[in-house]
Amino acid sequence: MAYSFGAFFESMAEDFDAGSGATAVFFSLTIGLSFFLALFTGRWADRVGPRPLLLAASGSIFVGLLLTAATPSIWIGYLTYGVGVGFAISCAYVPMVATVGGWFERRRASALGVAVTGIGVGTLVGTPLAAYLIDRWSWRTTYVIFAIVAGLVLLLASFVAERGPAAVASAAPASLTQLLRGREFLVLYVSIAMTSLALFTPFVFIATYATDRGIGDVPAATLVGIIGGASVVGRLGLGGLADRFDSVSMYFASFAVMALSHLLWLVAGSSYPVLVVYTVTLGLGYGGFIALSPVVAAVIFGMDGLGGTIGALYTSAGIGSLLGPPFAGVLIDEFGFTAAIVAALIEGAIAALVMVPLIRHPHRASSTRL
Repeated sequence: MAYSFGAFFESMAEDFDAGSGATAVFFSLTIGLSFFLALFTGRWADRVGPRPLLLAASGSIFVGLLLTAATPSIWIGYLTYGVGVGFAISCAYVPMVATVGGWFERRRASALGVAVTGIGVGTLVGTPLAAYLIDRWSWRTTYVIFAIVAGLVLLLASFVAERGPAAVASAAPASLTQLLRGREFLVLYVSIAMTSLALFTPFVFIATYATDRGIGDVPAATLVGIIGGASVVGRLGLGGLADRFDSVSMYFASFAVMALSHLLWLVAGSSYPVLVVYTVTLGLGYGGFIALSPVVAAVIFGMDGLGGTIGALYTSAGIGSLLGPPFAGVLIDEFGFTAAIVAALIEGAIAALVMVPLIRHPHRASSTRL
């Protein structure tokens, strides 16, 4: 539901008579808030298990999307969408990643890779579906439909979610400040923040970029779906390779692929095939990044209170997602798309370079059989 926002972007901007930067705040506030709140929901899941969180997610996304569909102004929409969907994601994503990790030992990387393919499949299906429904009815009616579907799916998931036998709840989880004092955590934190600044720019703007160049609404929205679809391959492929090789090196490769992919967007112009190649390449790197983040966290920091650790680590993605799309929107409004694409390229390159010292981390040998 969240990553389909690119399909809603133009309709909502027109309805609210808002610029690119102001409309992008919907997505940035939602994803940013979801990662910041994960600092708390991850620890909550460590203590009580995943079921109460999925029930909270079900109610939150149902009410949030219904209120967004009825909102009369962009400012109220920030609250209903940002809080409603953002809180739901924070309750469903990090806690469930930690829960899956608690059910596996020898093949944990592969298991997590399979689990988080749900995001890619959802993006692949949800974005073009949203574009079709918006063309057929309106963005408001589409959010009513999404509210019902998302609320029901999360409710059903809560019936079967249980804490895994390998899960370890930490009695006194480390605070974000304490974790940031560690060199490895700081490297991961900065690299994720920088790559998130770049990563969420195409999720919000690639569809608008394409329609501005004469590409139809549904094919343009499908580009976002392709990112999600390609990420499925990245999640499964790199997750599986991490079981055989070094998960930290695979993780670095994901950052490098994401950074280099923006070169393709820079030269794509109005060529839809090049845009497809760009979204496929970005999706592969993005899939590896998402699948391997919890794996690398488990390798370096252990299973003790993993939900809280992942939640603390993902606040860095909150910073990137909160600032990245609005910043890109301002650049687009003032200087055009090229400036925003160059900014994404630079941000992604910095993220990959920051990761280099972690490749020689002493835990590297143990990651081959996580």
